[in-house]
Amino acid sequence: MQNCLWTKGLVWGIIVLFVGASVIPSLSGNIENINEIHRKNEQQGVSSSTTDWWPMYGHDVSHSHYSPSLAPDTNNILWSTNIGGWVNPSPAVADGKVYIGSYDHKVYCLDASTGAKIWNYTTGNFVHSSPAVANGKVYIGSYDNKVYCLNAATGAKVWDYTTGHVLMSSPTVADGKVYIGSNDCNVYCLNALTGAKVWNYTTGFIITSSPSVAGGKVYIGSWDGKVYCLNAATGAKVWNYTTGNDVYSSPAVADGKVYIGSYDHKVYCLNAATGAKVWNYTTGNFVHSSPAVANGKVYIGSYDHKVYCLNAATGAKVWDYTTGHVL
Repeated sequence: MQNCLWTKGLVWGIIVLFVGASVIPSLSGNIENINEIHRKNEQQGVSSSTTDWWPMYGHDVSHSHYSPSLAPDTNNILWSTNIGGWVNPSPAVADGKVYIGSYDHKVYCLDASTGAKIWNYTTGNFVHSSPAVANGKVYIGSYDNKVYCLNAATGAKVWDYTTGHVLMSSPTVADGKVYIGSNDCNVYCLNALTGAKVWNYTTGFIITSSPSVAGGKVYIGSWDGKVYCLNAATGAKVWNYTTGNDVYSSPAVADGKVYIGSYDHKVYCLNAATGAKVWNYTTGNFVHSSPAVANGKVYIGSYDHKVYCLNAATGAKVWDYTTGHVL
C-alpha cells in the first residue's frame, strides 16, 4: 500500500492523458445460452421478463458486453440531453431509466424513452466510474475516493464508503456484494446493503480495471501488469498472471476462460481456474479497450486504430477494421 501511494503522484499525469480515451466495444451477436443471461439479470434485480436491460458495466457480472436484444440498424438520434459536464463513463440502463456519471461531479437518472432528467446526485469530484443497478439501488465510484449507493428511484444516498484514492473502476454487484478497484491499489468487496467492508486485496499498483465475477471468483487487472483471480467470498488470491505491461483493460469471463488486454499490445486468453495462458494475440499498439465475447468470438479495440475479431478458442484473427482514432 505504502509503495503504491508513494508512486501515485507519478502516474497522475498519465491517468489524465488516458482518461478520455477509453472506448468499450459492445458488439452484438448470437449467444448460445440466452437463458443464462436472463437468469443473471433476475439475480441482479432486473424486473422485466421481456426486456434485457444493461444494468452495469459490461452488461452482466462476467462482463460479456453482450445482449440478446436487437441492436439499432441506423444512427438516428432518438433524443439527447445536455448535462453539466464531460461524460466519459458508459451508462447503465434498467427499468426504463438511464443512469450515467459526469465530470460535473454528478450522477444522473434519465428517462430512457425521452431523456428527461428524473434526478441527479452530486458527489465530491469527477465521476468516471460506470454505474451498476441492482435491487433498486445504484452503485458508482467517484474521484472523491468514495463508492456510493443511491436509491434508484429517488437518488437519495443510502451509504458511501471511502477508499484511499480516486475510483475509476466500475462496480460489479453480485450475490449481495459490491466489487470495485481503487487507485489506492486495492480491490474492495463491500456489503451491498450497508456499505461495510467485507475484504480488500492489495495489488502492486493502481487499479482502473473493473472486476468480473464468475464461479465464486473475482477477476481484475492492475497497473502492476498482472491479472488477478481472487476468491469472491474471502479475497484470498487464487492466482495471478503477469503480462508485459500495465493492465487497464477489464476482463470478460466466458466458457471457463478470461479475456483481457494489456498495454504490452496483446490480448490474452487465460484459463479461469488456473491462470494458465491459453493464447495471446499481438495488436499494433496498446490494448486499452475491454473485450466483448459472443458466439465464439472476441471483439476488442487497440491504440493501433483497429477493432479486432478473434476466435475465442484459438486467438486466430477473424477480421479487423481500421477506424479513424485510437480505441
